[in-house]
Amino acid sequence: MLLLIYRRGRGQVSSEPSRKLTIYDLAKLAKSSPSTVSAVLNGTWQRRRISRKLARRILDLAEREGYSTNMQARALRRDRSGILGMILPLYDNRYFSSIAQIFEAEARRRGIFTIVSCTNRDPDQEREAARMMLAYRVEHLICTGATNPDAIAEMCSAAGIASLNLDLPGTAAPSVISANREGARRLTDALLDRLEARKIDAARVLFIGGRAEDHNTRERIEGFRQARERRDLATKPTDIVPCDYAAEKAQAALEAYVGREGRLPAAMFVNSTISLEGIVRWLRLGGHDMNDIIMGCFDWDPLAAAFHPRLIMMRQDVSTMIARLFDWIDTPPEDPTMRLEVMPEIIGNSAAAPGRG
Repeated sequence: MLLLIYRRGRGQVSSEPSRKLTIYDLAKLAKSSPSTVSAVLNGTWQRRRISRKLARRILDLAEREGYSTNMQARALRRDRSGILGMILPLYDNRYFSSIAQIFEAEARRRGIFTIVSCTNRDPDQEREAARMMLAYRVEHLICTGATNPDAIAEMCSAAGIASLNLDLPGTAAPSVISANREGARRLTDALLDRLEARKIDAARVLFIGGRAEDHNTRERIEGFRQARERRDLATKPTDIVPCDYAAEKAQAALEAYVGREGRLPAAMFVNSTISLEGIVRWLRLGGHDMNDIIMGCFDWDPLAAAFHPRLIMMRQDVSTMIARLFDWIDTPPEDPTMRLEVMPEIIGNSAAAPGRG
């Protein structure tokens, strides 16, 4: 079948069989190699050290000839893609879902589109998600709770894309995080105040949940220790159980602790609402009264607070963290190692005395 085709840009009609313009056709027209044309069209031209002038010429030619350019190519033509990318470890957690929601809302308010990818705390998934977002020429890539934020920052730098860290800090890009150490100290103070008010031995407080190699967990453990030291309370190695965040691991860790100690702790500092699920499950399966133990959680969920009104929770200030993040998107900090800490808010501590300074 023959079709009459009007070739855009040439102003002529052809009776040649209809076929899609290929990269090889473009390469011939541009007097360049197919690999160079491919690199320009898929957004990786900078890594190949192809000049911006040549990249623009190829893109203009592709558009003139009716070649269907992809999002990356359009982004190069405009210099701005209007897209922000974010990698996120989890969706099924109030803190991280709030980050995604507030991030998207603020981007939308500015007329910016977002791509958010859940990477399940898996470094391979993080790198793959970053590669895909860089291929779409996102203007910034936000690494939220990444296992290796510096690796992502290096990928971004190689692609000429700015990156920022949120929740967990890195050393190769600016970071906005919670004030984990001071927040943990205040939460521990609140637990100790309640123990003192009820005349319960304040020595038996268990820190449980999180990862020992995780910056936030290390800082919270240090805040936990400092609060106890200020009251002349020693912290034994068995008082700290960074068993991972997973609910089932926290459940197993508490069971092992009680088996070893022969009794429940007087109070618990739980490092996440995810870990809290496992703690509550073990207590209920064992027939324990939730009111028999004082609990604090460095995380916040309104449902958890409603089910256990005496639970002390630490709510991270996501709105302020996102606001500061966009401040840096608007005006990038000169120092790539800059770290901004945002103080979290303690919730459910009206019955406790103020933390000791």
